[in-house]
Amino acid sequence: MAAPESKSTPAAAAPPAHARARSGARARWLVPIAAAAVVAVALAAWAQLGVHRSPETAGFKVVAVYPHDPRAFTQGLVIRGGRLYEGTGQYGASTLRRVDLATGNVEKSRSLTQEYFGEGVAVLGNKVYQITWKNGAGFVYDLDSFSVEKTFRYTGEGWGLTDDGERLIMSDGTATIRFIDPQTFETVRELAVHDGDKPVDKLNELEFVNGEIWSNVWYDDRIARISPADGAILGWIDLSSLYPQSARGSEAVLNGIAYDATAKRLFVTGKNWPQLYEIQVVRK
Repeated sequence: MAAPESKSTPAAAAPPAHARARSGARARWLVPIAAAAVVAVALAAWAQLGVHRSPETAGFKVVAVYPHDPRAFTQGLVIRGGRLYEGTGQYGASTLRRVDLATGNVEKSRSLTQEYFGEGVAVLGNKVYQITWKNGAGFVYDLDSFSVEKTFRYTGEGWGLTDDGERLIMSDGTATIRFIDPQTFETVRELAVHDGDKPVDKLNELEFVNGEIWSNVWYDDRIARISPADGAILGWIDLSSLYPQSARGSEAVLNGIAYDATAKRLFVTGKNWPQLYEIQVVRK
């Protein structure tokens, strides 16, 4: 069979000069448009990176130093009405106490029975709330007399406790913070705490400061500033040079934050620390 004839395609005619001019003009316009698109994409990427950048770490300045009972295994610290309230831990040594700020003297104290390991405390209205470590039990005291008015139950461990003026806020050693109704003691909300995409666990003593939840982190000499809206870490406060580890035992960790919202004063201490520090946060 003979091969079929090939069909040749006639050469395309060159475009007229005015068409070539319009094409060149379009090309010149497309260059800046494309460049602008590249810049927009780059800016969007930069903004996205900015959202996930590491939170800033602030330092501190010591304003004053006060005596603190070195036998107090501090688990909770709070100031209300200019008075300092402290919860201490250890089996057989756990207490709720009211402490004179200037001298460190214990003005009033109530001991927990030996089966309880005391943890965080909070003052809401005219009540003091105190939780325990592994018993799943908390106590409500009259603020003035320290008489027990009721007990309440919760699941899991109890570590830190504070309040936002309406609800109790509790940590349990994980990366989850619970919001608790102070009347029913039911958990009404849970908050997952995270630094970027990394959970932050071992959340310990808590304090509510200017609309933020501040937390000690067990075995970390930093305070985490937490958003109560979404659990994101807003920043860190580095207190590693406040009471150097070389001067304290391994269990004498930073633990205890008290904020006087009326006088705008911030106090911190630790387990078995001999001092209570009034500090100011300073941006580095």
